[in-house]
Amino acid sequence: MIFERKHIISTKDFSRGEIDLILEQAAKLEPYARQGRASILKDRIVATLFYEPSTRTRLSFDAAIKRLGGTTIGFDTSTSSSVAKGETLADTIRIVESYADAIVLRHPREGAARMASEISSVPVINAGDGAGHHPTQTLLDLYTMKKECCNGREIGDLNVAIVGDLRYGRTVHSLSYALSLYGANLSFVSPDQLKMPPSIISYLKKKGSRVKETASIQDALGEADVLYMTRIQKERFPDPSEYLKVAGSYRITPEMLDGVKNGMIIMHPLPRVDEIAPEVDGTQYARYFRQSFYGVPVRMAVLSLVMGVEV
Repeated sequence: MIFERKHIISTKDFSRGEIDLILEQAAKLEPYARQGRASILKDRIVATLFYEPSTRTRLSFDAAIKRLGGTTIGFDTSTSSSVAKGETLADTIRIVESYADAIVLRHPREGAARMASEISSVPVINAGDGAGHHPTQTLLDLYTMKKECCNGREIGDLNVAIVGDLRYGRTVHSLSYALSLYGANLSFVSPDQLKMPPSIISYLKKKGSRVKETASIQDALGEADVLYMTRIQKERFPDPSEYLKVAGSYRITPEMLDGVKNGMIIMHPLPRVDEIAPEVDGTQYARYFRQSFYGVPVRMAVLSLVMGVEV
């Protein structure tokens, strides 16, 4: 039970074999995610501490816990907890670890989940920490690729184009680290102000990934098996004027999809703003709503494994 009581903080902490194990567990649990309830987490309590707004991550974790037969405690905004009175994250973790069997934490400060894991005696699952990491989002992204795109191929055979906010996007940072384990071809599409950090590019190349950077989405579309769109994250910009310079840089419309590969899929971690036209939703390429659902079986897999249950 390699995951029992293990903290889930960053995809950089995983081996390819460990990721494959989680995805295999997710496939076994997917029927329960669609309907019914298992008893894997019967009598277990999971604390969900969300210091930042969230819809998909928070609700899919909540659904995952309940589909596994567990119960939840926690808060969905820091204003509804003693944080509003000045309580530190460290003190909150020390208190909550005595109430729950695991902690799911989302926090606006990069490194917060790692710090919490160094304090907590129960597993901490990072649900997003600032511009840092979002490992369970990455796991559901990989699961989506396997289910919707691979068609018998390995993830490493895919050409993945990642578009938008690559500087501040914790989702794309985590995904890039994981894809490097599989050897996938990566195309990064962004304005100069939002390019993937050089440290990550260097890491990926050292891992043997083939990386291309461009400011033109058309350069990446023709070869892409996966088009991974992201929004420009206004909340991550320290200077609002800098955000206005890049807002709306990329937008996918049905007309742009003429000539793309047969079987190409469009993914998005959501929420979207205007980077995917609503008319794309009905095309054969759209997978972002299925992608969002896959968060439930994947998070069920993570929760069950850190609780020491392999199905």
